[in-house]
Amino acid sequence: MVRIGELAERVADTAVRTGRTVAVTESLTCGKLSAALGAAPDSARWLRGGVVAYSAHVKHRVLGVPDVPVVSEPAVRAMAAGARSLLDADIAVAVTGVGGPGAQDGEPAGSVWFAVDAFGETRVRHEQFDGEPEQVLAAAVEAAIGMLLDAVGN
Repeated sequence: MVRIGELAERVADTAVRTGRTVAVTESLTCGKLSAALGAAPDSARWLRGGVVAYSAHVKHRVLGVPDVPVVSEPAVRAMAAGARSLLDADIAVAVTGVGGPGAQDGEPAGSVWFAVDAFGETRVRHEQFDGEPEQVLAAAVEAAIGMLLDAVGN
């Protein structure tokens, strides 16, 4: 967890220095990503907020995810774009996946999709994490913050 806190602090420092704002939308991590970023210094200055879209209904209705499996590249792209627009942020990070123990949407446990929507460009990443559900969630939060740090700094 120390690594997650350190990464979140680096996001905070960079966001404050660059004047950029951040939004979060998450499913698999169910608020853990937002909580990690909200605990970072000066979060009220740069963190717009987050959407915990755990159900497919919320992903489709609130974030504009098309009629695709919610654990997929098109879904995570739409989640990031939807959050950035909804929360009026410069940058949005999104995460959706399967914590386990079983599969979902044809994706095995540990399959996680990430997206960062920033300045008209979306970067997407897929990871397959091993371990128990809580280990998958921690790895997903760390990876999402790492992607966000790259985007905030650019």
